[in-house]
Amino acid sequence: MKAWRVVVIALSFLLLSGCLVTFKDPLPSSEPVPKGLLGKWTSTNAWGEPMNLELTRIGDNRYQAVSYFKAKPREREAYPFTVSRHGSRWYLSAPVPARFGGHFTIAGFEVNEKHELVVYNLDLEQINQALGQKALSGEGFQTDDGDGVLINTRMDQVFAYLDDPANSDVFVEAVRYQRLAKAKATVK
Repeated sequence: MKAWRVVVIALSFLLLSGCLVTFKDPLPSSEPVPKGLLGKWTSTNAWGEPMNLELTRIGDNRYQAVSYFKAKPREREAYPFTVSRHGSRWYLSAPVPARFGGHFTIAGFEVNEKHELVVYNLDLEQINQALGQKALSGEGFQTDDGDGVLINTRMDQVFAYLDDPANSDVFVEAVRYQRLAKAKATVK
C-alpha cells in the first residue's frame, strides 16, 4: 500500500481513486462533532485487513483520529482534525504531511441510521472538471505516490460549490466503519 494511503486511512479517507485533493485553508475549528462520532470504530480495508479507528477530543472543537491495523495494534498513526457543518453535510479537515503536498484535506462524513460512520472522499476527476469550468481554482501537483490537486479557492466559495446539490457526484464513498463492540467480561 502506498505510504500516503496509510496517512489518509488514518483520517478515514481510503483514497481508492489513488489521488489527493488538498486545500490551502483548513476548516474553522468552531464546531463540536455530531453526537455519536467519537469513540472506537472498525472496518476492513480494500485488501481485507481489519483496521480500527479511535476518534477522541483533544481540545476545544479539536479532535484526533488514531488508526491502526488489528494485526498490529502497537503501530498507530495519530492525526488531528476539525469538523464543520455546511448545509446538510458534515465535513472534516486535517493537515496533510509535506511529503504528500502539505496543506489540508477535506472529506464528508455521516453517522447513518445504521449507526455506521461513512466517509466520503472528493473525486479528483470531478474536482479537475470543476477547475476546468472555473468553478474552483487550483493547480495540480505530483508526489512519488500519485497525482494531486491543490485548491486555492476561498473556503466560502469551496463550500458553495460542495453544498450545491448539482455537485453531489463530487463525493464518493471511501470507507464505512461500524462501532467497535465492547468486549464482554467473562465470569469465572
